Amino acid sequence: MANAKIGFTLGNISFSGEGEEGWLTNQLDKIIDRAPELMKIAPEPITSGEAASVVSTPPVEDAFIATQTLPNFLRSKNATRNALQKHLATSIWLESKGKTRISTSDVTKALKDSNQSRLGNPSDCLAKNVAKGFIEKDGKEFFVTDEGKASL
Repeated sequence: MANAKIGFTLGNISFSGEGEEGWLTNQLDKIIDRAPELMKIAPEPITSGEAASVVSTPPVEDAFIATQTLPNFLRSKNATRNALQKHLATSIWLESKGKTRISTSDVTKALKDSNQSRLGNPSDCLAKNVAKGFIEKDGKEFFVTDEGKASL
């Protein structure tokens, strides 16, 4: 049997092989069968809206969060009624989608776009989460600290 070569990329998954055609086909079939599972572990890089040349890949623990809708994530974290928890959980969800720095308007927009009730005073929620050490400000934007992620 003749030697064959193949190579392809699916998101962050790359496969290249060289060998007998039958063996190579068998290996490729295995990769294709497991592609949905592998994509959850290594999702496609997310390009930042502010700088198209910067590519951010969410950490593996965020990959599962990124697959959920915001309403489902809020419910799973019991963060649908308490404004501080809702603000924090929404911020974590946005980070899992590849956003490295978040603004208060990003949080309110995500809630609105997902048909969730609004926060009464988003700026106050931010200030209180900063005071608790759950969020760290970076200029006009912010990010969630490890303590903030662990608190949910």
